[in-house]
Amino acid sequence: MKKYKQKFGKKGEALAEEYLKRKGFQILKRNYRYGHKEIDLIGKDGNTIVFVEVKAARSKSFGAPELRVDLRKQKNLIEAAYDFIQKENTTDCDFRFDVLAISYERGKEVIDHIKNAFMVT
Repeated sequence: MKKYKQKFGKKGEALAEEYLKRKGFQILKRNYRYGHKEIDLIGKDGNTIVFVEVKAARSKSFGAPELRVDLRKQKNLIEAAYDFIQKENTTDCDFRFDVLAISYERGKEVIDHIKNAFMVT
């Protein structure tokens, strides 16, 4: 079951990456790790560095996939983003956190791109 979930998650990340590229994003990093924390995709949209969390679900029967980006997950993403910013010395850009929620309806992928899904306070 775990391998299936990992494979499903990787498929979702690949779909998200292709979606973002079609939207004009430049993908900078995939699966950026900071300790046990991970950012699925880091891209550049114009002069904005975008930290992207991808959530895929086979259906919405247990709720929308984006609802799984809870406060704990947001905190982890923010910590990993700070690490990326410091290591890459990217202080001349804007930053934002997006969520790409992928669900399947009638066997077809539905992608919901939520820009500025949460803010750093």
